[in-house]
Amino acid sequence: MTTSNQRRLWALVLPVALLVGCKAVDSTQAADQPQAVSVRTASVQAAEQVAHPLRFSGIVQASQRATLTFQVSGTLKNQHVELGQEVARGDVLARVYNPALEPARDSAAARLEELETQLEQANREWERSRRLFERGVVSEQTLEQLAARRDGLQASVRTARAALAEAARLLQESQLVAPFNGKVEALLVEQDEFVAAGQPVMRLSSPRGREVEVRVPAYLLGHLGVGQPLPVWSVQNRDLPAVEGSVLEIAQAGAVRGELHPVLVRLPNDTLDAGQPVEVGITPKLPSATTVPLLSVTRSADGAGVFRIRDGQAERVAVAIKRIVGEQVVVESNELTDGDQVVYAGLTRLTEGDVVEVLP
Repeated sequence: MTTSNQRRLWALVLPVALLVGCKAVDSTQAADQPQAVSVRTASVQAAEQVAHPLRFSGIVQASQRATLTFQVSGTLKNQHVELGQEVARGDVLARVYNPALEPARDSAAARLEELETQLEQANREWERSRRLFERGVVSEQTLEQLAARRDGLQASVRTARAALAEAARLLQESQLVAPFNGKVEALLVEQDEFVAAGQPVMRLSSPRGREVEVRVPAYLLGHLGVGQPLPVWSVQNRDLPAVEGSVLEIAQAGAVRGELHPVLVRLPNDTLDAGQPVEVGITPKLPSATTVPLLSVTRSADGAGVFRIRDGQAERVAVAIKRIVGEQVVVESNELTDGDQVVYAGLTRLTEGDVVEVLP
């Protein structure tokens, strides 16, 4: 082969060898680089949860009300009021007849009068004997006896006065007096019926001030505060807008599990009538909720978790599942924040630290 032919052959072979060498280097470099996993992501959402009000039933009642009773027993006489009648404070509503009350008062008065007479006589005798003692006619022992009798009668007079006051009070208790301005809500005993001491006779309510008592589970007590506004709806007329009541009293949680506890709600004046059925709305306070797509949650031996994308790589974040809401899952995590991107598609080929390619 001539020298010119050799030069032509090397001119053809050298570029091919260089090309093959470059391809070998490129394939080695490509093998060293990890292949990106194609995934699709969605944003983590952290927002306040919206709760709907829970409704509890109750009956509107007057803020000032009283169940009236006699303190003595007897037969109901002279009932001066009717159902629904308005009365003023101090009005006599009814009387009860007890044949022993007046004689007991008269006997106590007579006994007091007798003792007061004896006391006056004892005082005169002691004063006369004191003057005679000063003249040496009466002994000291006699004077002391008269003084003791006088002091004993003074104690008896005080006791008799207390007995008379008690008898007079019992006789006064035989009449029922209105403690405030109001309206007769109920008559519980008919005229000429026997009434025992302490037995309810009638109910009285004030025309001003309304309230409603509802019973709620113990877990809701922590969501209420005195003065807190609450909506109140009329059951009889649901077309009316809710009235804004306010919490007046909150019961203490008891030790019995499942027990319902009373909550007293004050109502505005001139809104709802006493005896009207209503519903009171209580909205639980819910903490902020972190939600992720249902498809993004995976389970492993370490528990539930999601893959978050950071700097083009996948990192696994552990989560605690609270509840499922549609296609979203409410989770608890100290690492996830609002706007973080989590993988929901392509999870079968994804492991911790993989490079990812986020598809649109």
